[in-house]
Amino acid sequence: MARISGVDIPKQKRGVIALTYIFGIGRSRASSILENAKVDANKKVSEWTDDETGRIREVVGSFKIEGELRSEVQLNIKRLMDIGCYRGIRHRAGLPLRGQRTKNNSRTRKGKRKTVANKKKATK
Repeated sequence: MARISGVDIPKQKRGVIALTYIFGIGRSRASSILENAKVDANKKVSEWTDDETGRIREVVGSFKIEGELRSEVQLNIKRLMDIGCYRGIRHRAGLPLRGQRTKNNSRTRKGKRKTVANKKKATK
């Protein structure tokens, strides 16, 4: 199992797919990394030589990934919440922020349903 920037990369997968296990690297960035490192994109991680792994580490090191990127994202969210803009308020309330409807959907953001009991009818 190769280890790049503190993440264990699965050795049985192709290089392009394996690099996406690193936070901040998607498919397109993974293919550009392998292209810059001069490694075949369809080659499995187990077939990489130490030299190829070193070149990939070097190219990956030039990007903002993992902990540094996570902290930057968190700081951006905190900034939005501090200035009290619409997106910050939605983050604080745990609601979707990009205009989605919340009447029926958005269970992922709102969490598990909280059932509210109905009022009992007054007996005459």
